[in-house]
Amino acid sequence: MSYHMHNNEDTHRGLKRKPPHMDRGQERRPYNTNSRPYDRNTVPDGWLDCPPHGQEIGCIIPSKVPLGDSFNDYIPSQKYAPKQAIHQQRVLGRELGLVIDLTNTTRYYPVSDWTKEGIGHVKIRCTGRDAVPDDESVKFFCDKVLDFCSQRTNTKKYILVHCTHGHNRTGYMIVHFLVRTESLSVTEAINKFACARHPGIYKQDYIDALYMFYNEKKPEDLVCPQTPEWKRISDPDFHGTAVPAVDNSAHIPEQERIVRNEVLTSDDALGDPIPPNQLRPMQELCYQLLKLGTGGRGRSFPGSHPVSLNRDNLQLLRQRYYYATWKADGTRYMMLITCDVCYLIDRKFFFQRINMRFPCRYTNGGTPERNHHYTLLDGEMIIDTDPHTHKQERRYLIYDLMAINQVSLTELPFYERWKLLEKEVIEPRNMEREGLSKSINPYYRYDLEPFSVRRKGFWLLSTVSKLLHKFIPQLSHSSDGLVFQGWDDPYVPRTHEGLLKWKYPEMNSVDFLCEVVQVGAGDRPLLFLFERGRKKLMEENVIFKDASDISSYSGKIIECYWDSAEHHWVCMRIRIDKAAPNDINTYRKVMRSIKDNITEEVLLNEINQIIRLPLYADRIQRDIKAHQHMISSRRK
Repeated sequence: MSYHMHNNEDTHRGLKRKPPHMDRGQERRPYNTNSRPYDRNTVPDGWLDCPPHGQEIGCIIPSKVPLGDSFNDYIPSQKYAPKQAIHQQRVLGRELGLVIDLTNTTRYYPVSDWTKEGIGHVKIRCTGRDAVPDDESVKFFCDKVLDFCSQRTNTKKYILVHCTHGHNRTGYMIVHFLVRTESLSVTEAINKFACARHPGIYKQDYIDALYMFYNEKKPEDLVCPQTPEWKRISDPDFHGTAVPAVDNSAHIPEQERIVRNEVLTSDDALGDPIPPNQLRPMQELCYQLLKLGTGGRGRSFPGSHPVSLNRDNLQLLRQRYYYATWKADGTRYMMLITCDVCYLIDRKFFFQRINMRFPCRYTNGGTPERNHHYTLLDGEMIIDTDPHTHKQERRYLIYDLMAINQVSLTELPFYERWKLLEKEVIEPRNMEREGLSKSINPYYRYDLEPFSVRRKGFWLLSTVSKLLHKFIPQLSHSSDGLVFQGWDDPYVPRTHEGLLKWKYPEMNSVDFLCEVVQVGAGDRPLLFLFERGRKKLMEENVIFKDASDISSYSGKIIECYWDSAEHHWVCMRIRIDKAAPNDINTYRKVMRSIKDNITEEVLLNEINQIIRLPLYADRIQRDIKAHQHMISSRRK
């Protein structure tokens, strides 16, 4: 089996890097001081004296490129063709099952030299001296290695990874894989590769790019290995740095080489999707942490969903003790934290891999002993905009903690989960960040993370008027209402009838599937919901303001609000974060909320009565005293 992969312009964690301008349509010709006519069978500079391969690194063997039979006339001795590579590894007790080729040419050997021996071949074109491999190529490489390793339990076969000489591109890819799968720091992974393939990565740009990618500070005492003698003699680029093509972007300082996206939205894709073979185990893990079993075949996003406030469930505020928070108009994500990487989990129950750090709680300062591993959070991504400078910043607002270090917390009351969130997740992170900000040589750069994180605030019902009239108007992101959280509630996956949301009446909305059909000379939009897993056509009409071509909405999930005066739905936006429309039951609850028309005045009048009830009066006093005691304890 043979695969092929081309480089593309890379994007990484919401950052854009300026790629060198280069002609990708032509292969680079070997450097030749005599300017002889180009010969496809010219041996690469330094190849003859370069050691053929290194030691195994797990199931990976780093190697220089084996040269096929067409090079025989140019190699006086010590041939290293695919058949020699296969034989040498077999003598060492290692049977090859896959070859990953990182060169930017197909001239070195015919792929059939491998496939006729039952060995798979993957081609990932990397330009070598001109630039480090791009992020898409790195992800493709890691996915292929993980796929191979997951199927290796019975065969025990190995992967031969090669570029031209098996050091820089090969090392760069392998170090990425080690950091992502073995919880190693960049320094540890670089050293591990160097031990297996001496002297390791010897181009400074490659080493710098690895530290920058993982937000790690490069140790000041780290010295880039000298270019090996066998390479230095024959290669004019003997200083061990990547030669820029046309522009000098490879030598622009790090802070100038990275530029933020000009316009941020909460729907921007962040991180890298995990490969399909990892998705099911990760979904099952979330189900287990939420005590939902494995979920069977019908796995869907398990996060808790509030229901719309109406005159019936408004009475729950009288029966149970509630706190309130603002409803941010952002994008919903759960977050799964592991010891070496984090995953954003969207409403489609897909996982996006991001590089962030969450240290566990530690005492007496210093470096935390370990990071969180299998901690599950719930929250939403918002975009804060400075009203004066208009500078934008992504922030993940965390409002619940469902599991910590593989221990499920779903049965704990909300107020305990909320306190643990601050103590076990937020405080250790803030303490380490503050300490590193004072360090001249920090081992990690929090400022390079794709977004900041913060615990969302919850307040007594007696503060709801201030929330609406003072707090929300001053927010640097949009809000469309309030959420009422039962203070003693467990975490309830999926629809939680006791978790209440109140939206400003004009913002009550339903998510429909829109399909546009042609009727006569025009287009007619149809609205669908789900009922028992099947599409249900709705009778209401929808209009699209400022839309010249409504056919572009066909097949999309659209969020709509109800225009009571005109008796039709109005499209607000396309919900790219959702794969399915609302269920008919959700629709009925929203329509009930719209019909009941709980205005701000009605809500505040009701809450003013509720907070005078003995249930609230007594607990409010206890909560206020507990808060004052906590503040005084911190001051001592």
